[in-house]
Amino acid sequence: MVIIQAILDTNIIFAGLYSSRGASYQILRATIAGKISPILSVALLFEYEDVLKRSSKQLGFSHEAIDSFLDNLCKLSSFQKIHYLWRPFLSDPKDDHVLELAVASQVNNITTFNVKDFKGVEQFGVKIISPKQLLEEIKWEL
Repeated sequence: MVIIQAILDTNIIFAGLYSSRGASYQILRATIAGKISPILSVALLFEYEDVLKRSSKQLGFSHEAIDSFLDNLCKLSSFQKIHYLWRPFLSDPKDDHVLELAVASQVNNITTFNVKDFKGVEQFGVKIISPKQLLEEIKWEL
């Protein structure tokens, strides 16, 4: 079985919880099935928590349900410490920690809808892929 390590931008997690249709939801299902192994840092986990809890009414989840989801996601993920900073590099400084995670973990892709926010990351050996492209890599059917 092919297991792909991936860095999932916050918008992928949000979209997967917001709708059970589409590639982001399938990424969450593939993660539960053990086909995708997310790579997390403390900063990325805190960002997930912040965005999901601020949007809890829109998502239709209580804060407790979000905590439970994040606890389970942590169990399915690998954590990477970041010992150096590449900041500032990206046009949105709030995304620099995602690039740092990719470089530190040597995972060569970041899955996101915000391709324009990650311009120039290829010089670090990182490529930006869509959720659909990630699913194609693991041969997961939509």
